[in-house]
Amino acid sequence: MKYGYFPGCSLSSSGYDYHLSLKYVAKALGMDLVEVKDWVCCGASSAHATSHLLSIALPVLNLSHAEKGGLDKLIAPCPACLSRFKAAHVALEQDAGLKEKIREVLDDDKVRRKVEVYHPLEVFVEMGVEKIRERIRKKLTGLKVACYYGCLLTRPPKTAQFDQPEDPQSMDALVRTLGAETIDWSFKTECCGASMTLTRSDMVLKLSNDILRAAKEAGASAITVACPLCQANLDGRQRQIEEAYETRYGIPILYFTQLMGLAFGALPKEMGLEKLITSPQEVVGPIGLW
Repeated sequence: MKYGYFPGCSLSSSGYDYHLSLKYVAKALGMDLVEVKDWVCCGASSAHATSHLLSIALPVLNLSHAEKGGLDKLIAPCPACLSRFKAAHVALEQDAGLKEKIREVLDDDKVRRKVEVYHPLEVFVEMGVEKIRERIRKKLTGLKVACYYGCLLTRPPKTAQFDQPEDPQSMDALVRTLGAETIDWSFKTECCGASMTLTRSDMVLKLSNDILRAAKEAGASAITVACPLCQANLDGRQRQIEEAYETRYGIPILYFTQLMGLAFGALPKEMGLEKLITSPQEVVGPIGLW
């Protein structure tokens, strides 16, 4: 199965461990990820905060690059990028005038809608439980996981068109297939404040602290995420949060693809686990995964 691959700015830098684990898991499942040639930043969130035209033109440019590369399905692992791609599709369908403006900006008389965009979680869910189960080499038995979807993967519902917007279950089902236990908690789609990382760090600390506290109180030994921005806040800022709120969490924040890779038999280094600020060694070591 061949899919276009849009790593975006995050998976090319701070979220490189997400990139490593996704590539490993995709290969194990027989997927051929072809990186889009000459891709550019999707514009999240600077573009749509300043220019509606630019916020649509950038995703469309990337879709055009994908189509010219012979790709009709595109995987965008970052929900912020994914949201911009899907928003561009919706905007072009609803506004014929905008489509004409995009054609002028891109100097392209054929603005198409032939490339469908997916988050990797969507693709894995469509594959089915049996396809995932047959690749498992090491069950994640004993691991209690809080599945954190973030605010963009399932919302806004008419744009995302994936899972239940307030109480999604797809990642939970996938993690349980790997052998782990998922906890029931109410913060799985709350915002971590990613878009305010630089402008309102105080708000980011509060929002991220609320998420960490809720996971801890629910009994989670780890949080799994599907967004590099969420991971950066919950992991990279965790010590800062602990100092600000005079508490201790010590909760490792792993990408769901890292959990999949470990269950598929990958070594911790292959999954980039050493890149995490809060080491998961104490959590995954006792169950034979480190």
